[in-house]
Amino acid sequence: MSVLITGATGFVGRALCSRLAADGCHFVPASRAEGNLIWGRLHAVGSIDGLTSWKSALKDCSVVVHLAGRVHVMKDDAADPLALYREVNVQGTLNLARQAAAAGVRRFVFLSSLKVLGEASVLGQPFSAENDVCPIDPYGVSKLEAESALRLLASETGMEIVIIRPPLVYGPGVRANFDLLMRAVARGIPLPLGSIENQRSLVALDNLVDLILICLTHPRAANQIFMVSDGEDLSTPDLVRRMAKAMDAPVRLVRVPVLLLNVFAKLTGKSNAMQRLCENLQVDTSKTIAVLGWKPPISVDEGLRRAVAQYRK
Repeated sequence: MSVLITGATGFVGRALCSRLAADGCHFVPASRAEGNLIWGRLHAVGSIDGLTSWKSALKDCSVVVHLAGRVHVMKDDAADPLALYREVNVQGTLNLARQAAAAGVRRFVFLSSLKVLGEASVLGQPFSAENDVCPIDPYGVSKLEAESALRLLASETGMEIVIIRPPLVYGPGVRANFDLLMRAVARGIPLPLGSIENQRSLVALDNLVDLILICLTHPRAANQIFMVSDGEDLSTPDLVRRMAKAMDAPVRLVRVPVLLLNVFAKLTGKSNAMQRLCENLQVDTSKTIAVLGWKPPISVDEGLRRAVAQYRK
């Protein structure tokens, strides 16, 4: 089995390639630009859109893991952000999948997003693979459209499609808001999050990679959608406490009413970020466990320890 990995230099791509190399699996790492990595030379494909040629990268590959895409942008000032997301995440994905099917690839694993289901769940009613879809932002819309296009292509060509919808992924090298939170905790900055009573699912990078590896070959994964998480939901204050424990740092949580937090966030243009800190977003992985027999190999605490270790470097 030879596996094409798109987005090989990204957060998830690097971890997946490292794991494949350690397991002795043959894979082709692909990215937009050329370069050398510890596990081989990158296959450069240039911009990813509806015209990208994947012919040489797909040679002799039987499985594709498509990680590359236009990621969620917090402050997107594009005139038409949905058009940009569609160009890469929909047209680019479908173009690759069509070429893969024509090249005889038997399975296409697509990393989608929990955002296809919405931005928040009702407490105690976690999102499952069977939930009605309700994307809110252009990124979520583009991921859902890519899912739909892939499932249609599977019915037309017989190539197996596997879709994975992760929540927030954290681990060594994590960026964006999770990195900012780690920095604040490490510096002992008082955080006004002590009154938040929510529940959110996360997934450690190593747990996500482990599920992707199972989806490469498991016969029951074909044409399925899977949810993934660490199997333990945390409130925002709990996350801060566990993060501080991993850092051996003091916990400095200040109890500020959530209503005041939301008012302040609105006044400062941070409403979306505050929403992610305050609202519930839970994931039901029972289907993943039942169909694949999969369970997360590491705990939340171990995932945080690994993320913190890399942060300290």
